[in-house]
Amino acid sequence: MNNVTFAGRAGGPAVVRKIKGGDSVANFSLAVDRFKKEDGPLWVKVTLWAKQADALAQYITKGKQLVVSGSADLQSYETKDGETRTDLVVRAISVTLMGGGEAAAEDAQETEQNEEQEVADEDIPF
Repeated sequence: MNNVTFAGRAGGPAVVRKIKGGDSVANFSLAVDRFKKEDGPLWVKVTLWAKQADALAQYITKGKQLVVSGSADLQSYETKDGETRTDLVVRAISVTLMGGGEAAAEDAQETEQNEEQEVADEDIPF
């Protein structure tokens, strides 16, 4: 059975394209923390298909916290320098948006400012 689940942050916005049959494909990278922080994150490439790609791509932005489940595969390719590289790619079955990211930080900051403005000294009952 090939089933994986990763929790991490999107490395950038999802890139959506259409294939011959008219279906959408969305691709993005996911940075997953490792046990040893000094090793840096594990980068996982994620692919979403069809209706999922259309529905979720607009919400996948840099820094957004996500949980991705699906099947994993290794894809090898050769760089311009002649090096062979291998990527871990997940064909997503399920993507859960967990919050976080730039938009969430801005919303939290805005909420904090609103809360500060709403409470005046004369409104405190003691």
